[in-house]
Amino acid sequence: MTFKKVLEPIQIAGCTIPNRVVRTAHATRIGGGVMSDDLIAYHAVRARGGVGLSILEILSVHPTSLSALNMFDSTLDAGYAKLMEAVKPYGMAVFQQLWHAGHNGVTMDGAPPWAPSPVANPLGADVPIPMTKSMIDEIVESFAKAAARCEKAGLHGVEVHGAHGYLLQQFLSPNINKREDDYGGSFENRARFMLEVMRAVKSAVSKDFAVGIRLAPDLTEGGVDTEMNIAAAELLQAENLVDFVDVSLGNYHSFPKMIGGMHEGVGYEVPTSAPITDRVKVPTIITGRFRTLEEADQAIRNGEADLIGMTRAHIADPDIVSKTRAGLTEQIRPCIACNQGCVGGLFAGKLGCAVNPETGNELRLDQAEIGTADEPKKVVIVGGGLAGMEAARVAALRGHNVVLFEAQPKLGGTINIAAKLPTRHGIADIAYWLEAEIYRHGVDVRLSSYVDQDEILAENPDAVIVATGSMPRMDGIQNSNPGEPIKGIDAPHVLSSTDLLTEGRNWRGSSAVVLDDLGHYEAAGVADLLVREGADVTFVTPFASFAPKVENALMTEPVLERMAKAEGSFTLLTRHRIRHIGEEDVEIAPTFDGPSFNVSGKTIVLVTPNAPLRELYEQLDGKCASLAIVGDANSPRDLQKAIYEGHVAARAL
Repeated sequence: MTFKKVLEPIQIAGCTIPNRVVRTAHATRIGGGVMSDDLIAYHAVRARGGVGLSILEILSVHPTSLSALNMFDSTLDAGYAKLMEAVKPYGMAVFQQLWHAGHNGVTMDGAPPWAPSPVANPLGADVPIPMTKSMIDEIVESFAKAAARCEKAGLHGVEVHGAHGYLLQQFLSPNINKREDDYGGSFENRARFMLEVMRAVKSAVSKDFAVGIRLAPDLTEGGVDTEMNIAAAELLQAENLVDFVDVSLGNYHSFPKMIGGMHEGVGYEVPTSAPITDRVKVPTIITGRFRTLEEADQAIRNGEADLIGMTRAHIADPDIVSKTRAGLTEQIRPCIACNQGCVGGLFAGKLGCAVNPETGNELRLDQAEIGTADEPKKVVIVGGGLAGMEAARVAALRGHNVVLFEAQPKLGGTINIAAKLPTRHGIADIAYWLEAEIYRHGVDVRLSSYVDQDEILAENPDAVIVATGSMPRMDGIQNSNPGEPIKGIDAPHVLSSTDLLTEGRNWRGSSAVVLDDLGHYEAAGVADLLVREGADVTFVTPFASFAPKVENALMTEPVLERMAKAEGSFTLLTRHRIRHIGEEDVEIAPTFDGPSFNVSGKTIVLVTPNAPLRELYEQLDGKCASLAIVGDANSPRDLQKAIYEGHVAARAL
């Protein structure tokens, strides 16, 4: 298509941004708290891919709010210089987000955080110290110093973080700001701190240096709503304190809305963002699961914003702009919004991406440096799930002659089953992309081909990669009480999640017990399906909470919310296990010593760690010049690890 807006340049203050595509500020934890070579490479790869504007992750302006980047880092200026030199050839503009977390922060000396009032944050941190006038003045000055330092370092602008429940928004919020002085009470008083910060920042930099703010409705009752954001933006515009406004959504009371998962549609933030951007005269930015330039262009043409945030999309594929310009949109690796590698990765220590192994590993796995093998090899891959397809893609890219055997008549493996869960159809997008890529690169794909070791060796391979996956382990052993297997496990109404999802029946009016011995999304999705179809579900898990392994990926609360509104009922039993399965009921007991009780259960679904299919690998051991095992066949885990293992195994050939 002809893009009418998204590829046009736009001026913000003295900065010309080459197109309307933005990577909004997002935490990475790459570099361990400094502007390291790894972090620079992460940004440089996306500059090379054609992004118009990148807003760097939060820079803490004061020691009472620690962050990945901090004003008190003596190496920051040298890091900025190196970053700007790295991105300069590509024309990408670089802004820095300035931040103070308020009561959501951790202080350098371990003291309580600073905030407008002694109101604790929703994450359960210490009750903060209410800020005195001298504290307020100190923070205002810190924002100004940070902005001046960024301009001196050669950046093009700054964005003050006034959203997501951080300090500026805490002053604005009637829920958090309980002050009775000049900074509390009326809206004008609550907005005073924001105005003082923005005045100080504007005064500290030149007129050509871009200064903006990030705003967001917080979605809490009695909090900072859309109208309050409009009023804040109009106050700032009246004094010419902003050159741009970036509108987002949510805070830590509504965390899943801040970074919406695959259950959210394209542009899901537009209904709350557009009423704000409509009242803003300076350039505006919005975000909300935009994945393609077509979608971004449409939003701009609709008048919803002037620039579009495509942050997670560029975590998944840094070359969206360059591929689109070249007419190669079908080659863009899709973001599936699973939040496992990006948001979930942050809590695990460092940003990654479920579908892109290169993310966070640019110095080691940059695809532009993948190269061609010195000697093309015959590579046989067994298994056409995500791990096998990624291995085939990378091996073919490196110039090898690749044969891929898949036992089923269709590629994709277990992802095809996972996509049957409610709101999870988008998870299969990565399988479709990998399938198209391996055919494009000439992989010899042989479907409906269950092969043994003799058939593999008959191919005379130089290398074999086994990606045969795993199978449900229906032995009734629960990890919490391994010496007490479930009795009645062989009953016909006891199913695995695979059985349930391939059976295709309607569960209305039935009762079901779901055992989650895994803690990932699988059992949560099964319960969601059953309750949505009208079943009454008892969810039994040995864990202390519901689906704890995807809590950090912001998946649990949306599922619970959907089930609370569904036709069926949902009962959660944490720290529990199944003892015995009868014909129409199930005996449940605590994982610790305690009395058992019965619940109705005409259908039982067991979600336990799968058993890896390693037999072929073991048979081939010592019979191949090069042999590797990847994905669930190596150890049943998640799609991010499967794709990563397939990638690195093939890259090593």
